[in-house]
Amino acid sequence: MPSAVFDQMAARYDDLWTNTAVGGAQREAVWRRIIPLYRRGETILDLGCGTGEDAIYLERAGVMVRGLDASPEMVHAARHRGVAASVLRIEELDRLSGSFDGALSNFGALNCLEDIEILREPLGRLVRTGGYFAACVMGRFCLWETAYYLGRGKLRQAGRRWRGIARGESLGLPVFYPTIRQIRKSLAPEFVLKQSFGIGVCVPPSYVRGFTGRAVTRLDALDRRIAHRAWARAVSDHRLLILVRS
Repeated sequence: MPSAVFDQMAARYDDLWTNTAVGGAQREAVWRRIIPLYRRGETILDLGCGTGEDAIYLERAGVMVRGLDASPEMVHAARHRGVAASVLRIEELDRLSGSFDGALSNFGALNCLEDIEILREPLGRLVRTGGYFAACVMGRFCLWETAYYLGRGKLRQAGRRWRGIARGESLGLPVFYPTIRQIRKSLAPEFVLKQSFGIGVCVPPSYVRGFTGRAVTRLDALDRRIAHRAWARAVSDHRLLILVRS
């Protein structure tokens, strides 16, 4: 996973995503689902920690977080905010030692991996039996994205996820879109899928502009009611998978 692109984004990442109404709603939707997984005093891994937003939230709840990211600038930003973060590519996870109570990878870090199966053995070694791995990945079909680009006559962008690989417009890097079934099979038998949810079903992707805080709040309320349904997962921007170490 080349880090130079993410280094360039580090200083403005939170303004482009985290601090927006849409970005905040999608992130809080993940938080609602993962906070019951980890207990106060436990230590978890954050794979692709970025600027540390998720780590800070979990640490406020008493969960200790070790952040990892391929981008030195992202790690610098996370450390500046008090997060225990290190520069390490997810593909190099086999170099890490220790024992952790769980793991998290939020908002597409795993979409930079061509083969998620490379996580299975090293993550299985690091996470204790019974520990949870929460993985939030971009799905292969997003209804919002398809409708958004079709409405603008951009047919290539409308179907860019469907083949399972695309070149990210803002990143200039290949982005991979595994299915839930592919992820489940790639991480078995070390990890077993327990639950999955749609993140960003009614709430749009971050690049869809013009939604006020009130509108996003209403859309988020709808997402809360339908996120667990199979059809909602199938059309959402991201899928949140809750897996347990067997």
